[in-house]
Amino acid sequence: MAPTLAVRTRHAGDGATRPTDSAQDARALVAREAAAAGFSVVRIARVSDLGAEPGRRFLSFIADGQHGDMDWLEAKAERRQHPNAMWAEARSAIVLGLSYAPEEDPLRFLDQRDRASISVYAARRDYHDVVKPRLKRVARALQAATGEDVKVFVDTAPLMEKPLAALAGLGWQGKHTNLVSREHGSWLYLGVILTRAEIAADEPERDHCGRCRRCLDICPTAAFPAPYQLDARRCISYLTIEHKGPIPHEFREAIGNRIFGCDDCLAVCPWNKFAQASHDQQLAIRPETQGPRIADLLALDDAAFRERFAGTPIRRAGHARFMRNVLIAAGNSSDATLVPLIEALLAHEAPVVRGAAVWALSRLVPRAHMTKLAEAHGNDADASVCEEWTAALAS
Repeated sequence: MAPTLAVRTRHAGDGATRPTDSAQDARALVAREAAAAGFSVVRIARVSDLGAEPGRRFLSFIADGQHGDMDWLEAKAERRQHPNAMWAEARSAIVLGLSYAPEEDPLRFLDQRDRASISVYAARRDYHDVVKPRLKRVARALQAATGEDVKVFVDTAPLMEKPLAALAGLGWQGKHTNLVSREHGSWLYLGVILTRAEIAADEPERDHCGRCRRCLDICPTAAFPAPYQLDARRCISYLTIEHKGPIPHEFREAIGNRIFGCDDCLAVCPWNKFAQASHDQQLAIRPETQGPRIADLLALDDAAFRERFAGTPIRRAGHARFMRNVLIAAGNSSDATLVPLIEALLAHEAPVVRGAAVWALSRLVPRAHMTKLAEAHGNDADASVCEEWTAALAS
């Protein structure tokens, strides 16, 4: 059964102009189509109501280098500041949310160091493949009814979805910088439709975080320099998903067994208590993502990796980056039975894997064993791997 979507109306008053009948008709159509497409919530904002502050915060984030090596953010920074910088004719933003609220505790595998913890968002089908077709369905119906152009966005274009979602009233950006909803907690995939049509807008949602700082205090790597600010370079989700090179030594132990993403700051949000677990069939949890054994993951070659995680966000990271993460988890496992599997990866073609294998072994075998391994593998052609050997033998 399709969810019931609550759509609030902006009340005219104090001289405000009431929406035209066509604007209200378009609004009703959006609500119907969004419900039929299976979205959990939809709200609407006037693009012109989005002020300059979100853009200023974003440029400051880039200027401080807090985006790490996510170069695409910097490359299109000017266009990302405001929707009209990307599409000058956009008038209304339809922001749709799809709940992926988990049924079980997302943090339940963190104490099981022989197993791996995978972020809730990545434990199922890639959300781009689920959300975008649904967005297109709503957008086609809107375009047919209004005759105005539309554009759809699912985290793949220079558009700041979260400030738009807050303006439209889906929720507010919490202290962890993610969107928080009173109905769906911190568990919403977002999609946006921009249109030239004028559609009656909703009221923005106010901030309900209050004095709570659970999301800030639980972060294993202190990735929040202040409330509402994120330094992606310290964020485990960034380090295990977006970052391409070796994971900095200072964060490896804190990563624990998180091999793809981190749900800590999301999972402790008190607003999650109102979220009902998602039972969307297209977003069904994949069994192979639920606490897989680290030993099994270490044995995956590229073909087996692609087959096992086909259709999930994990596959997009690629085998080398994934194995780097698994090796960090192996090094944190205290499980010496993993040593033969790790030693085999000292000959992996990717330097980032070989380097992570050196570190993992340095945590699991005696120094004499590391010295012996260094005699066979220490003269690596890659400088970063040589640095790992030097650090391992010096510890």
